[in-house]
Amino acid sequence: MSAVEGVSTVGEEDALRAHFYALLSRLTLAPPSAGNLRDLSALAGDDTDMGQALAALGRAAAATSAAEAEDEHTALFIGISRGEVVPFASYYLTGFLNEKPLAEVRQTLAELGVERSADRPEPEDHVGILFEVMYGIVLGRLADGRLEAQKAFFDKHIEPWAEALFRDIEQAPSARFYRPLGTIGRLFVGIERDSLAMLGEKGEG
Repeated sequence: MSAVEGVSTVGEEDALRAHFYALLSRLTLAPPSAGNLRDLSALAGDDTDMGQALAALGRAAAATSAAEAEDEHTALFIGISRGEVVPFASYYLTGFLNEKPLAEVRQTLAELGVERSADRPEPEDHVGILFEVMYGIVLGRLADGRLEAQKAFFDKHIEPWAEALFRDIEQAPSARFYRPLGTIGRLFVGIERDSLAMLGEKGEG
């Protein structure tokens, strides 16, 4: 995908939102490297639910090697025939892969001018790819960062299913490092849903 290319300037709140989208995208698409784990181990939190989840991810990163994280990522998302969780919109919304939700994502990406990278084998309705696109929209690299565009993409391609996915990651048998990431994802999707819903209410007023 080309959603994260370019340079943009956004406010502190949107930069933080983009950071969460990037973190969740990166770690669902691929396991963390040793350097990523060192960086994540510095995470600290506060007394909020999100703060506690971030702190838990920091502790998990400190206790996990890159090889262990790779094995866990494979068990969770890939497996032999399939992983313990299936991180695709089509699967969560229809029970099957490569169904109508994928076609709808592809249509939206074409409208946004986002092209699929040759080195990215996953179908475009993978949660990591959808979050990468949201990262680009929030930072103004796509659709000029318009809030309406953020809400439209989130409401159509993320809100109907991503919270359930992250809940499944929290509960997956192999999840150790990824369990707090599941919590972060679930909480973040809920926060985004509520904040973007407020945008819709303002538009109706």
